[in-house]
This record gives sequence, structure tokens and C-alpha cells, in this order.
Amino acid sequence: MTTLTRSWRERSSLTTLGGFALAAILLFAVAPAVLSDFRLNLLAKFLCFAIVAAGIGLAWGRGGMLTLGQGVFFGIGAYLMAMHLQMSDAARLGNDVPEFMEIAGIRELPGFWQPFASAPVAIIGILVLPAAVAALLGYGVFKRRVKGAYFAILSQALAAALAILLTGQQALGGFTGLSDFRAFFGFKLADPVNRQMLFFIAAGTLLVVVALVRQLMHSRYGELLVAVRDQEERVRFLGYDPANIKIVAYVVAAFFAGIAGALFTPIVGIISPADIGVVPSIAFLTGVAIGGRTTLLGPVLGAIGVAWAQTAFSEQFPSGWTYLQGVLFIVVVGFVPAGLAGVWPMAKGLLESRFRRPGSGTPVTVRESAPPADAVPAEPKVADEKVESR
Repeated sequence: MTTLTRSWRERSSLTTLGGFALAAILLFAVAPAVLSDFRLNLLAKFLCFAIVAAGIGLAWGRGGMLTLGQGVFFGIGAYLMAMHLQMSDAARLGNDVPEFMEIAGIRELPGFWQPFASAPVAIIGILVLPAAVAALLGYGVFKRRVKGAYFAILSQALAAALAILLTGQQALGGFTGLSDFRAFFGFKLADPVNRQMLFFIAAGTLLVVVALVRQLMHSRYGELLVAVRDQEERVRFLGYDPANIKIVAYVVAAFFAGIAGALFTPIVGIISPADIGVVPSIAFLTGVAIGGRTTLLGPVLGAIGVAWAQTAFSEQFPSGWTYLQGVLFIVVVGFVPAGLAGVWPMAKGLLESRFRRPGSGTPVTVRESAPPADAVPAEPKVADEKVESR
């Protein structure tokens, strides 16, 4: 038994390494060779969405937490990066405040902007602040045993509140947001080579995130997370606190979303409340649901596929993409709950049940032929009867 287990683990490790190697070849060699600069930049944007989706797959697919507010943590990371880029541009031009503040009539730099002039402070804020907000929110929600639709509505309301708050903040660009970034940590964003570097950073980050999510899924914590999703009261009876297990998954998902938002800002060149509100949060969730929320690669591929489809269809049918997205979501939720990643296992199960011999547990592989008509049946063997003497 130990030998079989070791062999299975070795085979699984080789398959995983092969998958990561194939993904690395496609992202670092094939994509830059076959895509134009514009399409490569679009793919980099989609990879940011995939990073968010990987975290949602962990929290929702494994933990059962319907996170409708990931735009909050995405927006925190994006705005912190945008503030640092604006401060860097202002210092390079010799201005006291960023250009958009001068246009808006703001002559003095707000106090909460000043720390983000430092690159290390900005990076630490991007890594820590989204996770800290998620930890505080998760502690207040999960410790009170709020779950299901109530948690989904609460997280969505938080995303809407943040978008409304940012819209009214002129010091953060208002409803137009922050844009017109010239450099990224000293590298000019107008240079195609530097934009390709951003794509490589996003691709490498995605591979690292997927590896971390896989490690969590296959660890003891991953088993506890699934147990909490399926039988929360039983897990509590066994001595574990389900709230702590949920908080960890929620914080990890927020951590990934913050990193994705920070990469999104220099790649796209703008961040506004429209990018972090309710609609983007639902779009993140739609990609995860269509791809397959309970699998490792389903959320990633689903997010990339939905984002690509949105771009492609919007170019041809600007007003029709919303309806198509709704139809896709309804079809997946209603008929393929496991997402596109579950289509093949479902089809395989239907085929096996279709060709399964009635009354047996194994599928029919060889049809038995009837004996020839002239065959003489063999005499049956009669067992010796034991006669009891009186």
C-alpha cells in the first residue's frame, strides 16, 4: 500500500511539474512571439484577473464563501500603486503635488499621500493593507457565524460603499480615478520593452499564486477548509474553530487580489471607482463559476477566457456582451455546476453509465456471442446427495 501511495504521489508531482513547465513555455516564450504589443498588454491585464480568480477559487470553491466584494481588495492594491506612481512622476517633474491635483486646484499634498512617495512603503502597504482589512472584516463576520447569502450581500455592499466613497474623493481623482502614469519604479511605461517586462511580472506572479493555492489545497488546512464547507458543525464538534479556518482563506484571497490590483494599475494605465465596484466583483465571480470553482486551474482559465470573450465580443457587438455573459452564467449554474472543468468528468460518467451492463458495476467491454445452434449442451454435474440414516 505504501508503494502504491508513493508511486501515485510521484506521478502526481511529475504531472504538476509538467503542467507548470508547459504554462511557463506558453507565457514566457509563445505569447511574446505570436502576440502583438497591444494583445500582449491585454493578456497581461487578463492575468491580473486570473490572480484574483485563483484566490476566489480557494475561498469560494474550497471554503464555500461567496465573495462578492473582491473588488475592495483589488482596489486597495491598485490605488496604493497608483498613488506611488503619481508621487514618483511628480518628484521627477519637480512638482509638489501630482498633475491631477494641480488641475483640481489642490495645492497642498494630503497627509495620507506622503508615505507612499517611498517605494518600500508602497510595496509593504500593497502586501499588508488588503490582508489586514480582510482579517478585520473576516473576524467580525465569521466569528458571528454570518455565512451564505448574508455574507455575500455584506461583501457586495462593502464593494459598493468603497466605490461610492472613492467617487467623492477629489484627492484620489474622484470618479475619473488616477491615470497618466509615466514610469514604473524608474522604468518608462511608454517603452514597449518595459511593458513586456510588466507582462512577464504578471505571468510569473500568476504561476507563483497557482503554486501556493495548490499547496494549500493539498495540505491539511485544505482538507479542513473543505470539511468546513460541507459539515461546519461537525468540524466545530471535533475541536476546530471554523471561523479561523475561513478567515485564513479570506485573507489569502484578499492578499492575492491586492497584488493583482497593484499590477493592474501600471499595465492598464488607469484605475477608477468603476474598476473596483459591484460590477467588476461580479465579473471576477463569473469567470470563476464558468471555469470551475472547485478545481485548481478552472478559476484561472475561466477568468482569462471570460475576459478575452468580453474583449472580443465587445469589439463586434458592444451592447450584446452583457446578455451573453448572463446566459453563460445561467447555463453554468443551472446545468454545469462544476463549470467547464467539470464537463469532461460529467460526460465520462454519462458514457460509462450508458454502456454499463444492467445489474453489474462494470461497463460492458466485450459482447458475448450466443452458442451455435448445433452445439450439444454438456450434461450437468449432479452433486452427490448425502442421505441421513435414521
